[in-house]
Amino acid sequence: MRTRILYAVLAVAVLLVPAVAGPFLQYLVLNMLLLALLALSFNLLFGMTGLLSFGQGAFYSGGAYAAALLLRAGVPLLWSILLGALAAAALAAVLGAFCVRHTRIYFSMLTLAFGMLVYAVVWKWTDVTGGDDGLIGISRGRLGLPGPLDVSLDPPFRYYLFAAGLVLISMAVLHRLSGSPLGLSLRAIRENAERAEFSGVPVRRTIYIAFVTAGLFAGLSGALLAPLEQTVAPTAAHWTKSAEPVMATLIGGPFSFAGPIVGAVVYLGMKELIVRFTEYWLLVFGLVLLGTVLAFRGGLMGALSLYLSRRQRP
Repeated sequence: MRTRILYAVLAVAVLLVPAVAGPFLQYLVLNMLLLALLALSFNLLFGMTGLLSFGQGAFYSGGAYAAALLLRAGVPLLWSILLGALAAAALAAVLGAFCVRHTRIYFSMLTLAFGMLVYAVVWKWTDVTGGDDGLIGISRGRLGLPGPLDVSLDPPFRYYLFAAGLVLISMAVLHRLSGSPLGLSLRAIRENAERAEFSGVPVRRTIYIAFVTAGLFAGLSGALLAPLEQTVAPTAAHWTKSAEPVMATLIGGPFSFAGPIVGAVVYLGMKELIVRFTEYWLLVFGLVLLGTVLAFRGGLMGALSLYLSRRQRP
């Protein structure tokens, strides 16, 4: 009950940001939310299933480009974003059919290879994706609901509330999924795949479902980015984008649901601070990440959980 109350308070605080902060802070918080959703989708495979994926950028960019193309074609905002997420899930369904046949390092290398394949397609398919120029001039337009609900989301605070609401709903769905029979099956696969198979868990099919689900929510994160930036560039599909949820999850902790969320906030917050002092922010951040991983094996949330458990001991 305390955890639910805390999550509810944080959700209300997120939705109240436009009332107390200016456009820049709204933009920063929304980017943190989108990275948190991307990191949670990654952690569905990493923390829960024990599979390291370097291909989340492919689904992130798939959702972003699909939503951008639909918006440019005149499709209302809500349906563009939802269809963009479904397009990313369809891409994950195709690639997942190959990736889930392997585990450990082979799975990681396959996801990296397919991710860079998507990047190459985005870079070279100039007629559709705009090539290295990307897609620009993406208008947010109207929401796409009937009657008085069909409001314009061009004002930044309206789009912030819409996007933040979708992200919070997605987080609630992923939290429910983590405690569902599917989540328990994924944890069983992480601990011992052979024993899970002997217990009646269809390992490959379960991993495939997790892979497609992760692709869906990664695509939703990307689809929400396109109207926020009003442009989409090929960098969204690069392996460096796939590395961001990995770093956020390692910082926050992969074995706690809140870990990737905390890691996303810390990652972007530190980046925003470091770039004000040096252009070599990646070097500084790499040292901080190395220190965090070495000092806190379970991330920040793992260290906090260990500290609280020690304090509760008699």
